[in-house]
Amino acid sequence: MTTDVPMLDEVTGARQELTVVLPARLKRVPDWPEGPFPFELGSRSTDATTRATYFAPASARALYGAPGRPCRWYQLQDVKHDGLHLLGIELLRAATARNPEHALAVLHFTVERPLLPVLRALAGRRPSTADEPLTGPFDPATLLTDVADVRPAGAPFAIARPYSVAFIAPSEQHTPVLREGPQGALPDAADRWLWQLASRCTPEDFPLPPETADEQLQDVVRISADWSALVLRQGTAFLGYRPDTGAGDFFEFGALHSRTVYLDALLLGTLQRDHIDELTDELSEVFDSSRLARRVAALEKNIAVFRSTYWRQHLTAHGPANSLLLAFQNQHRLPARFTEILTEAADYSRLVQTRESQQISGALGVLTILGLPLGTALSILQVLDDDSVAHLLIALGLSVAATAAALTTRYGRLVLSSLRGGDRDA
Repeated sequence: MTTDVPMLDEVTGARQELTVVLPARLKRVPDWPEGPFPFELGSRSTDATTRATYFAPASARALYGAPGRPCRWYQLQDVKHDGLHLLGIELLRAATARNPEHALAVLHFTVERPLLPVLRALAGRRPSTADEPLTGPFDPATLLTDVADVRPAGAPFAIARPYSVAFIAPSEQHTPVLREGPQGALPDAADRWLWQLASRCTPEDFPLPPETADEQLQDVVRISADWSALVLRQGTAFLGYRPDTGAGDFFEFGALHSRTVYLDALLLGTLQRDHIDELTDELSEVFDSSRLARRVAALEKNIAVFRSTYWRQHLTAHGPANSLLLAFQNQHRLPARFTEILTEAADYSRLVQTRESQQISGALGVLTILGLPLGTALSILQVLDDDSVAHLLIALGLSVAATAAALTTRYGRLVLSSLRGGDRDA
């Protein structure tokens, strides 16, 4: 790719959509309508029923809830300010074992001014030509009053900055990214623009090294000849490669997908990341308590619940949503991290089983040490047909002395150590 690529700072696409995702804490169940935000395009509706047909049942339950167990709510908005138009808000319950009130807040915007400065402001780039978008009438604390709190930066699950999902369709004047016909080659500038939108920075913010450019763009999803997506750690971008002709154009459908089913694939990835973060934290605290077996059992239960509820790498028979989820997982190393969690949990489970086996062996050893001298003494008295109480007491005393002596030997110390769990040297 060439480095002489037009900047996006002053570019306004023919169609620009922006979705912002940030962690929140539910104060109460919202009295909003249930389900995801119901965007409509002609006769097409994107309510929970329609979207659920797109996903596998387990993924649909995680994203939309089940009858009698809602997990997602929305509220219509119509707020315009400084070139941004807020269309609505969503709340997705993302409860975990340790944080039952954890949620994701989703804000849907249409952008009517250059999009990259808005994304740079969201990322906290300085200097920025745009004010912080999530202030004033778009302040999440105001929009979610009495329903949810936006988590402070230091709280669990907090991401450094809000996650952004940007969509831009070019007009005829945006020649650097326009493909010359369906079979035409993709201009080098197209992927450069896509990377700027997903990374929310310009080459001045972060000069992309030519040696690693291909690696940075490894998670580009080529949806069709008309458009592509790039998933990065802090943002995802969708970019069109032909002019948007306005109402009725394909990009109406593309924009709808980018903020509905494709967004939901990224939200599922976010849920997976948050749960894996919590499981990692649990692993680090396993030895903070003497009740190792109980902690490991709780950890294994949480892993099983996560695995059956959230851990999916195949969402649907439709390719792009799967590709977006896999790209998100790759950016956050989720498969490798989950494999490490399973391996470490298995190691702890074997450690618990080993300790329990040692304690059982120790208990059996104690019974042997206690029972052998006493059994021998009683057997001798029985053989001698001695019914004397005095002789019986003497035999008991000698057996106790023999037991005490046996416990001072190396074997006895090993038995006692095993009974205590093997924490001390024999």
